[in-house]
Amino acid sequence: MNTNTDPHSDDVLAAEQHAPETPEQLMQAATAHIAELEAERDDFRDRWMRAEAETQNVRNRAKRDVDETRQYAVQKFARDVAEAAENITRGLASIPARVEGEADIIGKLRDGFEGVERSFVALLERNGVVRTDPTGAMFDPNLHQAMAEQETADHPPGTVLQAWTQGWTLNGRILRPAMVVVAKAPADPAAHAAKLDTTI
Repeated sequence: MNTNTDPHSDDVLAAEQHAPETPEQLMQAATAHIAELEAERDDFRDRWMRAEAETQNVRNRAKRDVDETRQYAVQKFARDVAEAAENITRGLASIPARVEGEADIIGKLRDGFEGVERSFVALLERNGVVRTDPTGAMFDPNLHQAMAEQETADHPPGTVLQAWTQGWTLNGRILRPAMVVVAKAPADPAAHAAKLDTTI
């Protein structure tokens, strides 16, 4: 029976029971503590890097949105201006060709309109509004609107034979598709070939 009631001896005994008994145990405890600290550090570093990456992505998206807004904010206005340019072109097409012996007033009128059209289109191009003539190109539904098909053996099917209106883009983005007539294969190629032979 232990009759020792000294509280100090109980504290020493408890400390001896909880303290590492050997240097190896002390080293293992220190190593485990270091591993925990390193894992915590790596976790914090990973969170910080993810937060930095997300912040950079937000900055990039915001910059891209601002750039797109700046480039395409005038899209409706540019579409209306392109329509005005098309009207000038239609006006030019309605002026009769020059005829020998007639007064040169019509010729001067045509020259004036052509000059206005050239300067107007150049002004649009300087501001990112570009006109394209799709005649001879292959039909592209992203750029063209097919208004009619025409049978022909002279061009591959899908070729744009005629542009009723030109295509317009704003900084590379489609503004107004070109309205076009598209080639299609003849219903009877042999009959079409025979018809061509008889007309030659």
